[in-house]
Amino acid sequence: MLLCRVSAVSRTFASWGRGSLRGGGLLHRALSFSSSRCHDVGSGEGSAQPAETGSARALYRDTVLLPRTEFPMKLTGQKLLDRELEIQQKCGFADLYSWQRERKAKKEFCLHDGPPYANGDPHVGHALNKILKDIRNRFEMLRGRQVHYIPGWDCHGLPIELKALGELATSGLDPLQIRHKARAFAEQAIARQKAAFQRWGVMADWDQCYYTYDGAYEAAQLKVFQEMHNKGLIYQDYKPVFWSPSSRTALAEAELEYNPEHVSRAIYATFPLITLPPKITSEAGSLENVSVLVWTTQPWTIPANQAVCYMPNAQYSVVRRADNSQLLLVATERTASMAALLGTELESVGSQLEGGICKHPTITDKEVPLLPANHVTMAKGTGLVHTAPAHGMDDYSVASHFKLSVECMVDADGKFTDLAGPELQNLSVMTKGTDKVISMLQECGALVKEEQCIHSYPYDWRTKQPVVIRPSKQWFVNTASLKDKAKEVLQKVRILPESARGSLLAMLDRRTYWCISRQRSWGVPIPVFYHRETGEALINKYSVSHIGKLFKENGSDCWWELPIETLLPAESKAGPATDYVRGEDVLDIWFDSGASWAAVLEDSRADVYVEGKDQIGGWFQSSLLTSVAVRNKAPYKSLVVHGFAISEKGEKMSKSLGNVVDPDAVISGGKDPSMPAYGADVLRWWVAESNVFSEVQIGPTVLNAARDNISKLRNTLKFLLGNLQGFDPRVHAVDPKEMHYIDQYMLHLLREYSIKVCLCLRQYEYHKTLNYIKILTGSKLYCDPKDSLGRRSCQTVLEEILDGVTRSIAPILPHLAEEVHLHAPGHDEEGTLFKSGWIKSSSVWRRPGLEEAVEGACAIRDSFLSSIPGKNPAQFDLTVAIEPGLLFELMESLQEEPTSTSSQLAELMMVARVNLTSELPRDLPPDAQLSHGTFLINLEGGVIREDSAYSIAVVPTAAARCPRCRRYTAKSADCLCPRCQTVVSQAQ
Repeated sequence: MLLCRVSAVSRTFASWGRGSLRGGGLLHRALSFSSSRCHDVGSGEGSAQPAETGSARALYRDTVLLPRTEFPMKLTGQKLLDRELEIQQKCGFADLYSWQRERKAKKEFCLHDGPPYANGDPHVGHALNKILKDIRNRFEMLRGRQVHYIPGWDCHGLPIELKALGELATSGLDPLQIRHKARAFAEQAIARQKAAFQRWGVMADWDQCYYTYDGAYEAAQLKVFQEMHNKGLIYQDYKPVFWSPSSRTALAEAELEYNPEHVSRAIYATFPLITLPPKITSEAGSLENVSVLVWTTQPWTIPANQAVCYMPNAQYSVVRRADNSQLLLVATERTASMAALLGTELESVGSQLEGGICKHPTITDKEVPLLPANHVTMAKGTGLVHTAPAHGMDDYSVASHFKLSVECMVDADGKFTDLAGPELQNLSVMTKGTDKVISMLQECGALVKEEQCIHSYPYDWRTKQPVVIRPSKQWFVNTASLKDKAKEVLQKVRILPESARGSLLAMLDRRTYWCISRQRSWGVPIPVFYHRETGEALINKYSVSHIGKLFKENGSDCWWELPIETLLPAESKAGPATDYVRGEDVLDIWFDSGASWAAVLEDSRADVYVEGKDQIGGWFQSSLLTSVAVRNKAPYKSLVVHGFAISEKGEKMSKSLGNVVDPDAVISGGKDPSMPAYGADVLRWWVAESNVFSEVQIGPTVLNAARDNISKLRNTLKFLLGNLQGFDPRVHAVDPKEMHYIDQYMLHLLREYSIKVCLCLRQYEYHKTLNYIKILTGSKLYCDPKDSLGRRSCQTVLEEILDGVTRSIAPILPHLAEEVHLHAPGHDEEGTLFKSGWIKSSSVWRRPGLEEAVEGACAIRDSFLSSIPGKNPAQFDLTVAIEPGLLFELMESLQEEPTSTSSQLAELMMVARVNLTSELPRDLPPDAQLSHGTFLINLEGGVIREDSAYSIAVVPTAAARCPRCRRYTAKSADCLCPRCQTVVSQAQ
């Protein structure tokens, strides 16, 4: 049965390329950048040979088909920059997006652009993100899909407002004046960023972008707001929010940066018990002067204390300090650590806490209860938590449950109000206010210990200053009611990398409500009116719908420009319009950008959102919540979460560290000599070669490596172009069935390559794509007749490889790809690569059995080369001995004759002659090098498996080097080999 299978395989090979076994099928199995080399006729190589006469050299030179192409080997400096801009112009980069939108396509690919912030110059983070997106878009377009990609900008918010105003005092400017300055600043930033994105080769219709300050966009946003309000998901309430004194506005979680090195003045303070918990009294008997010991990193909140919370079902003890007999109530679990902290022994004398009441340490006659709370932990402190409902989210929950007062003693500037008392009024809570509270605790004997605490603390992401938690009347989204549905739809979303899913789910868990109102001027006004006398809010579907129409027609400036009678429609009023005033708050910019699906995607879903990991708590989440609230589904089918750009030393980029890399300097050159003009394709290669799912390093070393890799690739492409001079695939291409086996094998590799490249591009593993490109590119020259089957077979494969490699690099290196396409044969000069489709591989090219034949030959070649280290293989004859069987039949398919100087097997072995036999001859010369090996054949998915042995004998060839082709196949040094004799005689 096995012999039948072996014979069948052999017959199959013979049918693929019968009649084309002789001549030079000369493509290497895996071509490398550095292996390609042209040899000038007449150059000396190897052993000394008699010099040819001048007439002979000329004749030989004229008959050797050397590579010729006008494609430049190297472009640097201004020539490189000029060439890239020329390519963009000549190949219609600016019109490509519109062209593909107008063509017919069966499928659409939608990548929804997360809007970059319009507050500064383009940076490498922009480059990483935009190029990452563009590579995927160009790939999908080449694959025949109609790409939907509308770039956008996030245009509102405090950073723009502050930069626009500069040093100007805001007190003298009305909202409209502030808005006009902010809009002008945003427009300038957008113009700079847009120009950079175009220079990077990002494909889009740059005249049709979306901007969050456009009236139509604002109207779509208000429609989302209206539908969420109608469902009861948006409400107004007085509750604690993150408040930035430096910005004088409320912040959402996504607008915070956590500083892990923040230093707080942490204190241990006592709250005297005026009513002991009944169970402690019953267990420990009569106790006097017991105090609850609390720990806090925010001493300034002590004046707002309303309770002390304990962990339900935990054990608590009254302990006596050995050094001063003071009785303290602490968690039993924390007793040992408290003893170590205070430097004294603690003796336990009691337990349960329910029913206890404390005296406030600094406010006379104020009583605060001991209350159970689930947020209390034993990780730090004393197991007892000072509770100020106005200044903590968990504290507020306790206050809501037990109906405690939520009294705010802190104003918008972060200073104590008169409610805190004359000693604290007007003091900044984070500085002098903290000092004063600690001093007051010390004076009344309540301060037990003070220490420095280094911990993670929230900062305003814009001003880089600490925030506080304080209650104010704000507008909120009830995310708690959306959470379960958001998690459910998220399970159907594909996320790369998968590890990011946990972070997104964790963010959803932590967010119970979302504060969406901001106390600024530059933003979309919240469409609410307030009664002049009662302060009651007026907002309903009629008023919001009417405002939305006005915004669409006039832009949101009309909120301040139009009279209130025009803004407030008759059907929504409860009395005269003049009884109301318009609200002054604007919407959180995360609500702005989170509603982009409604303005850009309308009823559809994007195939993918691609943004940095900071958007896990930002745009990814705000888009998800708003879409789930309105449409009950996610706005995206998949998410791609990439890392940040960092310096080569692994540091975050910072102007103070001097490690910021300017993408414009990367392209056009910088002032520093270490930053030459690399061009846009080097910037794109940097993105593609990086593992974008981690942090992405950039600097001179990385950029130089990218430039060198492109240079090697360019040289290889030049070599391929040169060997295709005079070749037109429409006329000269050889049918795959008539090709030499090695050339068929290269087509097989090309098909496998195209499949792998497609997979990598879909997975955003662009660095793997470049690795496959490096493996495939390179070649070797022919000396065959111009129209010989061997030469045309090889040229056909060369053209397919050139075309395949060019198309596979096109999404990554569009400038280089289009430049190659302009020089490549077989298409109209006016055509551009991106309008001509993806790699045109064929299923006919797949030859798994042939792969075994060539791989087996290469294994034998490796054994041969290892036996002659450092020597020229062309100067040897090789005898390959294989016992009859599958491997012998495979090698016989590459060389029908027992001995040959021109078979495909001889070309693969790179030797003068190959003798193929079933056993080594007994009369081998004494200097013969012998070696042995095995090769495992695996065909038909493992159905046919054979571990075949082979032996090889290597001897120096007796043949002379042919003066024309430089192969050792001539009878003597002064005559040509048989192949070259034929070519030269035909040329005469």
